Amino acid sequence: MPASRTAPTRPGPGAAATATATAVMFAATGTLHFLRPGIFDPIVPLRLPGSSRSWTYGSGAAELVLAALVASHRFRNLGGLLAAVFLVAVFPANLRTVSIVRRQPLPVRVFVVARLPLQVPLIALALQVGRSGGASR
Repeated sequence: MPASRTAPTRPGPGAAATATATAVMFAATGTLHFLRPGIFDPIVPLRLPGSSRSWTYGSGAAELVLAALVASHRFRNLGGLLAAVFLVAVFPANLRTVSIVRRQPLPVRVFVVARLPLQVPLIALALQVGRSGGASR
């Protein structure tokens, strides 16, 4: 009996919108790293070598590249996977933010702490975008 071949599946109708939203998110945060680097410099983990500003610009550039990859149907698989890896890699900076805002007003502290568990669905979203990629089109 010959093996059954299945046709490549096309992404669902919401896949393009999800990819676009993800690309916009990375483009916005990447751009913000260059426009307002002072926001990001303090959250760079101290154990990293080099200046905080270099890491701020580097991560901003990485986010812009991720936005382009995710926006590109051709490179979406790679972009989604790299976006998930990136979100895991920057999690220590998000943790550091909690210690930095200790003396800020309560709403700021609540926002920063509430943002931590949101990394999990963002990582899942990036992986979903990667799976919806464009290699089969």
